[in-house]
Amino acid sequence: MSPLLIVLIVVVVLIVAVFIGGLVASRRRAVAQAGGYASAMSPRRIRRSRSARAADRGWDRAVLETTAREALTARRPEWSYQELHLTLVDDRPGVEEDRAHFTAVGRDGEVRVVLVRGEDGWRPERVD
Repeated sequence: MSPLLIVLIVVVVLIVAVFIGGLVASRRRAVAQAGGYASAMSPRRIRRSRSARAADRGWDRAVLETTAREALTARRPEWSYQELHLTLVDDRPGVEEDRAHFTAVGRDGEVRVVLVRGEDGWRPERVD
């Protein structure tokens, strides 16, 4: 095979590859401008699907926060806090090993609340 023929084949393959890449990019841009992918992946829709999935799996944020607030009230009744942050979700296989860590922030510092999930729902494991 002559070197000229090899160079010619390589050039033709490169031209075809660039042409196909341009078609793919053009198609993606047209779909995005038409709202195809953009509306399917809107932030609101993503949040809804995440919260629905979390609720299906027992990770309902409102239930977790209520349990954490009740644990704080029961175990530290004299301590007041302004904010409650979900800081860690430990979702392990099964139900018995799931944990949710909250941090309550107040003027006098922080308190960590660890919730553990059992068959009957969420309960406080410890309040530090």
